Amino acid sequence: MAFSFFKKNKEQVEEPKKQGSQRYYDLHVKDIIQETKDAVSIVFSQPENPISYKPGQFLTLIVPVEGKEVRRAYSLCSSPFTDQDLAVTVKRVENGLMSNWLPDNLQAGTSVKVMEPMGVFTTEYDTSNKRHLIMFAGGSGITPMMSIIKSILTQEPGSIISLIYANRNEESIIFKEVLDRLSTQYEGRLHLIHILDDAPMNWQGHSGLLNHDMLVKIFERIPSWDNTTYLMCGPEGMMKNVEDLLEEQNISKDLVFKESFVAGTIDKELDKQQAGEDEIVTREVTVVYDGDEHKFTVEPGRTILETALDKGIDLPYSCQSGLCTACRGKCVSGKVKLDEEEGLSEAEMAEGYVLTCVGHPLTDDVVIEIG
Repeated sequence: MAFSFFKKNKEQVEEPKKQGSQRYYDLHVKDIIQETKDAVSIVFSQPENPISYKPGQFLTLIVPVEGKEVRRAYSLCSSPFTDQDLAVTVKRVENGLMSNWLPDNLQAGTSVKVMEPMGVFTTEYDTSNKRHLIMFAGGSGITPMMSIIKSILTQEPGSIISLIYANRNEESIIFKEVLDRLSTQYEGRLHLIHILDDAPMNWQGHSGLLNHDMLVKIFERIPSWDNTTYLMCGPEGMMKNVEDLLEEQNISKDLVFKESFVAGTIDKELDKQQAGEDEIVTREVTVVYDGDEHKFTVEPGRTILETALDKGIDLPYSCQSGLCTACRGKCVSGKVKLDEEEGLSEAEMAEGYVLTCVGHPLTDDVVIEIG
């Protein structure tokens, strides 16, 4: 069964708040685990009515930072099949507003407002499945993979996993002990291949960047199965190298799925030149959300979502960079230009789906239906 990817608590808490078609929860922080020097896992207690989610999905955390409500999406590293609690992993990044605020300020016992789990970097599980998942992860890109790994190992005894995991050094490997334990517990079903950019003298694995030549060598060590799916999540350059090799190996794009944490920039200027520049001017748009119709004018340099939020229209959103699809809507009239298309599949775009957080109206008759 293929992955479905769009391209791309207090111990007892109150009932979830519902805003529009989105549900929000105040979750109790049960524990904060220091995974590495730069990464922490935030463990949330499930509410009295447990939150259901799929492995590979993400939570949107909403916290006040410097007097402003900030939202960021973080992939769940927990699995609904193996973990009682919910957990996300946050890695510090230079000048990262939320990624630095959370480990510096969040403490066990506090509550955090979160949006219901979302995301389509997921799959269905069946005990009769016999498939091979080849995963390419870099740094914090291991987070959604961790959720999927635990789920596959426990739910599909006939399936195997090959994980190619790249990190800066040995100390920066998130979930290293857990992965080693799972590799031993499920011997022959979880094949770990670590790659370190800065490897110690006694390192027995691969060292250096995950480039084309290294990928070719790694592929020679990976078991060959008929039913194979390829997953990737990590730095843009790493994923581009993987995509290029898979294309070189004549791997169908229908078997390749990726999760992006940042908007891509590689080849984007060339794409713009080839596609041509559409004129963005002041235009009126209509957004239909949760049964209400909102009409407003969008200025050049502003997105549809930004304008709506400024006018007090509480539309759903999370990453604000065109990746998570929380703001997805269907354009039933007119034409919309997207600054970033990474989060939508070709099929979705053909059906008229757009992302309001990176969308600009190109005609005067734009109508977008959300939810």
